[in-house]
Order: sequence, then structure tokens, then C-alpha cells
Amino acid sequence: MLAREDVLHVARLARLGLDEDELERMGSELSAVLDHVERIRELDLDDVEPTSHAVDVAGVMRPDEPAPCLERDVILAAAPEPVDGGFGVPSPGSGGE
Repeated sequence: MLAREDVLHVARLARLGLDEDELERMGSELSAVLDHVERIRELDLDDVEPTSHAVDVAGVMRPDEPAPCLERDVILAAAPEPVDGGFGVPSPGSGGE
């Protein structure tokens, strides 16, 4: 089971506010995920070809053709805090919780 401090650290990185019950549940769930990853690491995958899909996928890409788009002002009208003609987002590590 992950230590409480580790769960809190992951929650902070994900900008999640967790109460005590959620901390305990997330600790169990994260531990289960990490245990599963560890089991996968034990597999011999040296001869396995890397893939982006588990099954063959056909016809999912359309041609990349230019098309008209919305004006910047129309798009930014829905932005909570536009900055310099773009979307304003908190800087990593700014603690913008």
C-alpha cells in the first residue's frame, strides 16, 4: 500500500482535493495499479513488436485538408482568462488550486 504522503503528493500533482476517505481509497486503487504495472514488468517482452493499438485499425484517418475555422475572438470569448491572444493557464508549480 502506498504511503499517505505519496498519495497526497500524487493528488497535489493532479490538483485534486481529497478528503480522508478518498485518500484511503485512492491509496488502495493506486497501489493496485502499481502492482499491476509491476506484474507487467516481469513479462519477457523483448520479442514483442511495439504497437499503438491492440487490434488492427483501418480507415480511421481522414485526409488532412484545410478548412475554415472560427475567428480567434469568437473562440477566446469562451475563455475564462485570455492572455496575449491565447488561453491563459496556470504555470506548472504555481499552486493554482
